[in-house]
Amino acid sequence: MRASFACDPDTVRGRLVHEQESSFRSCFQRDRDRIIHASAFRRLKHKTQVFVEHEGDYYRTRLTHSLEVAQIARSAARSLRLNEDLAEAVALAHDLGHTPFGHAGEDALEIAMQGFGGFDHNAQALRIVTHLERRYAGFDGLNLTWETLEGLVKHNGPLLTPDTCAADLPFAIRAVNDEWDLEPGTHASLEAQIAALADDIAYNVHDLDDGLQAGFFTLDEVRALPLIGPLVVQVDARHPGVEPRRRKHEALRRLFSAMVEDLMRETSGRIARADPDSAEAVRHHPAPLAGFSDTMTVGIDGIRAFLMKRMYRHFRVNRMTVKAHAVIAEMFPLLMSEPNLLPEDWGAEATHLDATGKARLVADYIAGMTDRYALDEHRRLTDPYERG
Repeated sequence: MRASFACDPDTVRGRLVHEQESSFRSCFQRDRDRIIHASAFRRLKHKTQVFVEHEGDYYRTRLTHSLEVAQIARSAARSLRLNEDLAEAVALAHDLGHTPFGHAGEDALEIAMQGFGGFDHNAQALRIVTHLERRYAGFDGLNLTWETLEGLVKHNGPLLTPDTCAADLPFAIRAVNDEWDLEPGTHASLEAQIAALADDIAYNVHDLDDGLQAGFFTLDEVRALPLIGPLVVQVDARHPGVEPRRRKHEALRRLFSAMVEDLMRETSGRIARADPDSAEAVRHHPAPLAGFSDTMTVGIDGIRAFLMKRMYRHFRVNRMTVKAHAVIAEMFPLLMSEPNLLPEDWGAEATHLDATGKARLVADYIAGMTDRYALDEHRRLTDPYERG
């Protein structure tokens, strides 16, 4: 039985465009299914986070990462008696707005969009599910429930502070919020909070895994870190002489379990102390109810600092970051000045827009690209020997 503070599919705030709900799926199950069938979700297969797609088949993509996050979020939600389907839907959608080339691509688009409302991957995810996906006859986007949209934009916390107002929201979020109040000054549901922390668990563990696979550092070097180091020692004591691949996996498996178990203990304790009696009480609580303990937070910060130094700023990653910036920095002004270079359906829409609208259209087009398509499109646009 679900807890009183879980989101109840029978009392949702509905959808922006009214629909008859399914007779065999809850509204959150339907949201999840629409996200999985979205074109933007399929494109995550060829979008990467740290490495670029052609570097190897082993490294995570945005798709495999989203599946890992959804698995963690669903399991944690079940244990806490929350709505598993809502947690899964938010987890699956959380990376839809990412550009090609990971954070390097987002940084380049943010620079290009200065003066045109800026660019934010979280806002872009909302734009995709409310506007850019065009599969249904009765509406643009996926027509998701209010609770899923709220979780998508607020899973990392409230968007407004006492010193800010709705006009300060990113463009896409402001546009939706003007039509349908997402309560940007409150916390999201516990389901969405859990999805955000599942994201932290997944990327910290798999970035260590990918960094080890790439040879950026060794497991013995990782032993110096406060959180995973003792776990490596445990593995060596219990399985002396085990082959390196198993040694690595066993240590990372234990790290994964430790983070999930800490999340469950800490969140359960916060819930017990706050004693919320509804999802609304969770939203209006002065602090998030899902979280890690202070000790775990320090350990996670240590891992992030290590990865920043040894992986994210590694010369191989830096080289690709510079290339990614260049690809987008060259494509954006070219497509802005010559919208007739856009594919036919995109170009036709550009003819009716002012400069800001055209910039947003070009940003939508570039943000939706996979790593491979962005490299190919850049070559088609800039290489005189390449046919269009």
